[in-house]
Amino acid sequence: MNNNCQRIVIAMMDGFDMEYLEQTEMPNLKRMAKEGLFREVSGVFPSVTNVNNVSIACGAWPTEHGISANSYFNRIKNEPEYMNSANMITSPTIFTRAKEKGVKSALLTSKKKTLELFYKDVEIGIAAESADDDVIAKYGQPGDIYSREINYWLWETAETILREREDIGLIYVHITDYPMHAWGPEKDESKEHLNRLDTIIGRAADSVPDTAFFFTADHGMNYKQQSWDLMRVLMENGMNPLFVLSPERDYYIKHHRNFTGCSWVWLKDTANIYNVAGFLKELPGVDDVYLREEAAEMFNLPPEHIGDLIVTGDKHTMFGEMDNAHEYLPETYRAHGSLYEMRLPLIIWNYKGELPEESFFRYNLDLTRHLYR
Repeated sequence: MNNNCQRIVIAMMDGFDMEYLEQTEMPNLKRMAKEGLFREVSGVFPSVTNVNNVSIACGAWPTEHGISANSYFNRIKNEPEYMNSANMITSPTIFTRAKEKGVKSALLTSKKKTLELFYKDVEIGIAAESADDDVIAKYGQPGDIYSREINYWLWETAETILREREDIGLIYVHITDYPMHAWGPEKDESKEHLNRLDTIIGRAADSVPDTAFFFTADHGMNYKQQSWDLMRVLMENGMNPLFVLSPERDYYIKHHRNFTGCSWVWLKDTANIYNVAGFLKELPGVDDVYLREEAAEMFNLPPEHIGDLIVTGDKHTMFGEMDNAHEYLPETYRAHGSLYEMRLPLIIWNYKGELPEESFFRYNLDLTRHLYR
């Protein structure tokens, strides 16, 4: 099914949902969508980066690769830990599969957590936010992690490697979603950001015309109105949970304050689990509350890494750790994590190998499932 000799660029466009594609000119990407395969697909729940990034890179569900969110609750240590370790991934990544076929890979990411996940089996691994002196000397100084400029640098570096390193057969490019947190698709700053990326992408495609380009995203973004601290809510109402986790919890607090459109709740005593679930479901902005087994089956999540209860918010509600039980958010606050940030594009252009039927592509993780098999 593969054409293993053809060079491939995989673009994981963090935060780039259908609204950004629909509301931005992006002539090169839209030409690729028209000429190649284009599908609107769903992301993986929760709609946060690590679980979706690993799903895309493995072409597998969380039940197969083991990553359930950006963080998990370590029951032995009784504290949260980041899910950024390559050793936690339990199915082969596309970098491993490519290497087994004799294909060298380059991983270019804005975020160091992606390099921590995928450093194994890559020939070149660069995280722009922690670029060393040799990388800076060769490719220039990246922008700050909280900027759109870091994404321009990332794609310009990808273009350079594509032109200068013919031995690299696979390039995986993961931008930061900070600009999407900062600006909705209707904003001029967002249009400038995405159109400039589109120009660089078009230039890269023109410079090495036999290259295939694969695009999708991890999640989308929405304006949010309120946030609940469920630990405080439950304690203030006489229910004493063991731990409450925001699945978005990672290094990049300025993006989102570690709030998520869903929440994992562990109980000290599960004898009253139905009472707690019923109470949480009545909170304004809560869409639903699932038991662990229900959520694991419904969302293909590893049950050992999710809470006793999984709480999902509506389109405008977030959950996280705060100084108060409830907070109204600024009008400019944009974030993700719920079931409402999962409408994503999938584009494959100029691929010379055999593709599955269009109906095969239903989720973002389907982008790579057929590659290097």
